[in-house]
Amino acid sequence: MFDDYEKFKRDILALTNIDLNYYKEKQMRRRINTIATKHGCDDYDTYVRVLKTDKEKFNQFVNFLTINVSEFYRNPDQWKILDEQVIPKLIKEQGRTLKIWSAACSTGDEPYSLAMAFSRHIPLTNISITATDIDKQVLAHAQVGLYNAKSIANVPDDLKKKYFTKVGESYQIAPELKRCITFKEHNLLKDPYPRDMDLILCRNVVIYFTDEAKNMIYKNFYQSLKNHGVLFIGSTEQITNYRELGYERLSSFYFEKKA
Repeated sequence: MFDDYEKFKRDILALTNIDLNYYKEKQMRRRINTIATKHGCDDYDTYVRVLKTDKEKFNQFVNFLTINVSEFYRNPDQWKILDEQVIPKLIKEQGRTLKIWSAACSTGDEPYSLAMAFSRHIPLTNISITATDIDKQVLAHAQVGLYNAKSIANVPDDLKKKYFTKVGESYQIAPELKRCITFKEHNLLKDPYPRDMDLILCRNVVIYFTDEAKNMIYKNFYQSLKNHGVLFIGSTEQITNYRELGYERLSSFYFEKKA
């Protein structure tokens, strides 16, 4: 029986450094119970023993838990606003050398999209992107930089031609784009946040967190941004208390740190 979730949360914290208290319990328990049952476990203690002894199942669990759904230029309308309004504004106010953070970057689609978007405005050598995720597996995938046709379907044709090389049925990202990006492991709910960012992207992640965790994350992002820096969130997400947190709303998914 999956009936001692409190103990399971403590076990998982000790094992993975992931604090399940920050996740909505009903939704997360349902997902965990499903994968545990798939692996032949009928209670949490058995599943924890499996995770401790089977590296492949452990990696599957972390990958499953961190909800990796990603694609290049996801929600193209948002990227259009980034290209036409946000990037020119940042360059005008912050200069042509910019620090960018792609938080919860998953398999790298987002930070590579960012590098391409900024390359239309400033040289690649002026672009410094920190890309972080809690999941080592997806970071390893991101550093390889190999993607299928579906992942890159939304990339504008000129950028696709410039920055991808076809390898079999897959597409390899260009080395000069990789050099703009530093991939690092990072837990949004625990680790220190980088500072002096001009732009932070955190999209389609906090919807899985409690309101308390969301507030903590958005406050930390605020501290990470320079004055007039911009936070870019997902199309299905909202910051209802953005004024209280110190942001000015530029659009439904772009928020500027007030000076």
